[in-house]
Amino acid sequence: MALNKRIIKIDERSIQLIFGEYDKNIRKIEKAFNISYIYRGDVLTIEGEESLVEKAESVINDLYVICKKGNDITDQNVDYAISIVNSGEGGRVSDLEADDELICHTLAGRPIRPKTFGQKKYTEAIDNNMIIFGCGPAGTGKTYLAMAKAITAFKKGDVERIILTRPAIEAGEKLGFLPGDLQSKIDPYLRPLYDALYEIMGAESFQKNMEKGLIEVAPLAYMRGRTLDNAFIVLDEAQNTTESQMKMFLTRIGFGSKAIITGDQSQKDLAAGTKSGLDIALKVVNNIEGVAICQLTAKDVVRHPLVQKIVEAYEKYDSQRNSNKNHFDKSGDKNSSRKNTFHKN
Repeated sequence: MALNKRIIKIDERSIQLIFGEYDKNIRKIEKAFNISYIYRGDVLTIEGEESLVEKAESVINDLYVICKKGNDITDQNVDYAISIVNSGEGGRVSDLEADDELICHTLAGRPIRPKTFGQKKYTEAIDNNMIIFGCGPAGTGKTYLAMAKAITAFKKGDVERIILTRPAIEAGEKLGFLPGDLQSKIDPYLRPLYDALYEIMGAESFQKNMEKGLIEVAPLAYMRGRTLDNAFIVLDEAQNTTESQMKMFLTRIGFGSKAIITGDQSQKDLAAGTKSGLDIALKVVNNIEGVAICQLTAKDVVRHPLVQKIVEAYEKYDSQRNSNKNHFDKSGDKNSSRKNTFHKN
């Protein structure tokens, strides 16, 4: 096998960011593409099989652009850059670091922007549609990006209030009677929404706006009978809605409002035999103008890389299980047909 060399000129500050702490980033690239590297002066030399060297060079150049923009290199940047190059789908991670992709900053000053191209399509859909369905596995930023968009729209005065809701249903456990008043009973179900609000808006600002009625966090059951005008509404965990609940929610939306419905169709906590309102809604509203459906995948997971591998493993398992089930059903149909023929004879 003939080896190929590529030389990349990189300044000292950028090379430190690209290599990462204890060279963890460059070692990850080295392992992904089976290349070797040498850095002397301001020259990085990579060596390996030609096609793999080309991919490694593409990843390093992409990360270099991020450095030149003054941004740090994160583990997610490196993992996603490698993933993009291996998939052959095109695009560069550095494109996601553009200023026009910025949604807002957290209270601590951390920028919030889409980290994958799937997330980018999702945020663009939020900007351009009235009702947006964001579906996908855990860790894809469905709820967090929706919250960031809601808070940004509220601060800009595009909407008068924020309404956050989710079905109050246990995740496969019976918790029994909870102590305290009504708010204390429903707070555990809504905690993920509070966490995002505190991080982006701050606890003090959230409490003030909540006392004024400008921010409302409530179970989905409280939406019945209301018309929600000039509001940014986020329905989280929508896979746990029933058909009637989803219909009720979608018909609450009034003038000047925007609604985002998020859910993971692989994690339903509904009673056996109950159809998910999210599954039905995706079929019913699929071709309605002003409604967007965004399907995020394991590639859009932005948590620890191990989470992405777990999601992919479950997707593979579910696919095999469904395939086996379909094969069994077809075999059952054939056997049934043979029995019927036997009885007829």
